[in-house]
Amino acid sequence: MTINIRNMVCRHCVAAVTEILDRLHIRYRSVSIGHADIQDEPLGDEKLKQLDAALEQSGFERVVNPDDILVEKIKLAVMHHVRDEAECRYNLSSCIEQHIGAPYDTLSRVFSQNQGRTIERYHIAQKVELVKELIGYNELSLADIAFKVGYSSVAHLSRQFKQETGMTPTQYQHSQNMRAPLNEI
Repeated sequence: MTINIRNMVCRHCVAAVTEILDRLHIRYRSVSIGHADIQDEPLGDEKLKQLDAALEQSGFERVVNPDDILVEKIKLAVMHHVRDEAECRYNLSSCIEQHIGAPYDTLSRVFSQNQGRTIERYHIAQKVELVKELIGYNELSLADIAFKVGYSSVAHLSRQFKQETGMTPTQYQHSQNMRAPLNEI
């Protein structure tokens, strides 16, 4: 039995969900970003209620609607595309199709209907959030950041950054605004 979980975006989230499953004595084969593979099939209603409450308390949510599950998989594929530069430098649609195994036009339609924005807009928001993170580290030049995140130029990065945030990367660096958590983008 696979349980799909919303808002799992990093290894710390995996550790938190693993701890919840251990605390509730739910045996699992594996836990990874976005889902847990449960050994005990099926979980009873009472155990599912306990799991839902524990997940919610930690900022997670069990996802049961098929379209919502697909949207979460798309979000994880986009985050993979943005953050794992060496492994996934295909174009966005190919990367998502490869990760999910469904035609991009179908995925795009479901995502847009569910989220009220396109996969491309979500992709840009994820890239801008990564740029904010890298600016905050204060280790790379803007040109290096543009290259690392996959922009064709600093001008392209700056244009999208300003479109998303209302300020230039330099203005952001001086203001050190708070970044949004990845699950809220």
